Amino acid sequence: MRELHEGSGQRAAAESIERGLGLSVDDLLARLPSSPAAPAALAEVGRERPQDVAGAAAVIAAAAGRYLPSGDLPHDADFFAAGGTSLHAVTLVAELEAELGVEFDLDEVFADARPISLARYWARATGVPLPEEPTPTAVADPPATAVPTASVSPASKRDHTRARPDDLRQIVADLALADRLPFVDVPEPVAPRRILLTGATGFLGGHLLLDLLRHSDAHVYCLVRAADEQSGLARLGEALTGFTLPWTSELRRRVTVLPGDLQEPRLGLSDERWHALAAEVDSVVGVGAAVDFLRGYQSLRRANVLGTLTLAEFAATGRPKPLHHISSIAVYNEVGITAMGEDDPLAHVDRLVSGYDQTKWTAEVALRRARDHGLVVTALRPGGVGGHTKTGAHNPQDLSSGLLSVFARYRTVPAFRYLNAAPVDWISRVAAAVVCEPDAWGYDYNLTGVPAVLDDVIADMALSGMNIRVQEWDEWRVDTLARIEADDVPELAFMARVLSSPTALKLCEATLKGPAARAERTAAFAEAVGLPAAQPFDGKAQLKTFERLAEAGLSRLPQKGDQPYLWFAETTVGAVGPVGEPAESPCSMALTLSLASMYQLVRERRVDVTGELRCPAVHEQPLTVERGDVWVRPDDGVPRRDGLEHPLLAYRLRLRDADGGLWWFDGHKHSKVHWNLWRQCTTLTVEIGRAGEPAAFAGEVAVPRDSYVRDQIEGIGVDPRLTPREQRAAKLTWLAWFGWEMTRGLLPPFTRAAADLLDLRRAPALEERS
Repeated sequence: MRELHEGSGQRAAAESIERGLGLSVDDLLARLPSSPAAPAALAEVGRERPQDVAGAAAVIAAAAGRYLPSGDLPHDADFFAAGGTSLHAVTLVAELEAELGVEFDLDEVFADARPISLARYWARATGVPLPEEPTPTAVADPPATAVPTASVSPASKRDHTRARPDDLRQIVADLALADRLPFVDVPEPVAPRRILLTGATGFLGGHLLLDLLRHSDAHVYCLVRAADEQSGLARLGEALTGFTLPWTSELRRRVTVLPGDLQEPRLGLSDERWHALAAEVDSVVGVGAAVDFLRGYQSLRRANVLGTLTLAEFAATGRPKPLHHISSIAVYNEVGITAMGEDDPLAHVDRLVSGYDQTKWTAEVALRRARDHGLVVTALRPGGVGGHTKTGAHNPQDLSSGLLSVFARYRTVPAFRYLNAAPVDWISRVAAAVVCEPDAWGYDYNLTGVPAVLDDVIADMALSGMNIRVQEWDEWRVDTLARIEADDVPELAFMARVLSSPTALKLCEATLKGPAARAERTAAFAEAVGLPAAQPFDGKAQLKTFERLAEAGLSRLPQKGDQPYLWFAETTVGAVGPVGEPAESPCSMALTLSLASMYQLVRERRVDVTGELRCPAVHEQPLTVERGDVWVRPDDGVPRRDGLEHPLLAYRLRLRDADGGLWWFDGHKHSKVHWNLWRQCTTLTVEIGRAGEPAAFAGEVAVPRDSYVRDQIEGIGVDPRLTPREQRAAKLTWLAWFGWEMTRGLLPPFTRAAADLLDLRRAPALEERS
């Protein structure tokens, strides 16, 4: 079925998106270096301008070809699919405006970057009559349903609430291609042994490859865009290790790389290889897709629609094979949609304005028609694909990761209803289980996890020490764009271009204002096969991703110098003396213990300390705490002496006396078999010495009984910027966490003592029986 593809045959190249790319040509050109092709083009401005659409298309194609690897662009081929970049598009548009005398809407260029389409735009702007029929699309065999002529109307700003008429006509034609698929029998319902996988070099595809290898015995054929098998294998390995995934010789033994291209007829394979592979493979998993929220339907359809239909054709070739299609929750991205259940109606395609949304919708609807031909098709719909909960690996081009980055970096969020996102490791694991379970084939699954509501996100980030301000959508967008511009962070270019595009903004609006996705079938399947249920993708699940984003400069974690999030006073009194001598000199401390964030507790179990120490034996004036930390259950409470003493708390302070001298202070609380639990929890064994010297003083200090409740429970202070409800939640969270850690520290010695006692009681009975 080569008619499923256009015939330009040029491989798509990855786009290079630079920081600050918006949709104002004049502003963008001011930031860009001049193109070597521009002077020659601009020198010809004075020549006669074209008189018709065909002439304009020729001028546009010639100008565009100067930016492409091949040097040529057919009139009906997409500029981006042929290798053009977003920066190229900006300078190209400036040249065309000078040469054709028309101001091009850059958003319109991203929507459809074919010379013939831009020529029609020029014709509408200049009043040149449009031909009755458009220039034919270059395909091996024209589609059965011809694409009607674009409507003749004056050029105007695009309606970003509706799909483009040309796109709708192309969608109708592409859906008709599914009717050409052959009729097939039902595949054998057995776990797959040989799987064809596309998209393995991508974020979700790489994780899915590893889960298929871990949780099945299958051999996986990975379609990789490469010149040969060796370079494809290297590209696959580089992608996997880049996502912190293992790539061992044992895994490589079960993977065969197929150099090819999802956008080419028969995946870029020879006829012989196509048929041989169709006879070997017993399952098809399609993850590969072009993901770009600015490019239009015409630009993305070869990979996302025609590539999907090619996989359907492959699944129907030779013995029947199930096709597992990674779709997207984007098929519901209609502003105002009321339900997103697994069997609910999809969006109205004429109300999808993003090319990505349109292609995912068209691919899924086309595969529904393929089901009528007997093909067993499973649609797996992730929402936002979040970072890995264990490694923190994330996709910087994913909208969810981009939103998370700016939320954490700028501490503002737009007022949204739900975030339908889940971690990549959960999505991948469930998808792999569906692929390997024949009873699960042929249904639709929403792999969207537990939807997060605005209040949950605000509270979750507040507990992490990040006070979040909520803004209205337009205010948030303008403010965030200004901050990205001022920050000059190249890694946030992705979000800058999304927030600058009217088309992409509609996608964001639909994403943030849509309902919660429901996933009853997915939940039932996970329970039936013993998989973990979906968990909220909250601060704890995102912890490693936050850290990775901070390392990349995309977000900012709470730091020691930040305004405290929670604090309380601690007073201790006692005595010290020279090491080896009685502790007879009074010693007291007035400290403030504080948290910059709950992140400290989750990651480090550490509390910040400030205050002063009064100890005449050390210095007649108080010593100031320059830096101080308290570790709760240091070393995970591992015992330090015959398993009888378990560390509860460790104090490490750096002190400065009134004369400028530096001192160190170490204090320890231990849990051991002792019925006076109050003493264990409040008494600190201390050592004090000059910086760089051994301990000079040792003794004990303790928290007075009458000050503990007053200071450390009733006296807890919380960041006043939080609401009263959030302040109460912060206090309760701290007390519950600290109480649990102390319980964990106090129990082991008693557990061991009880075990020893039972052994002693059993010994005589054993002797009598012997």
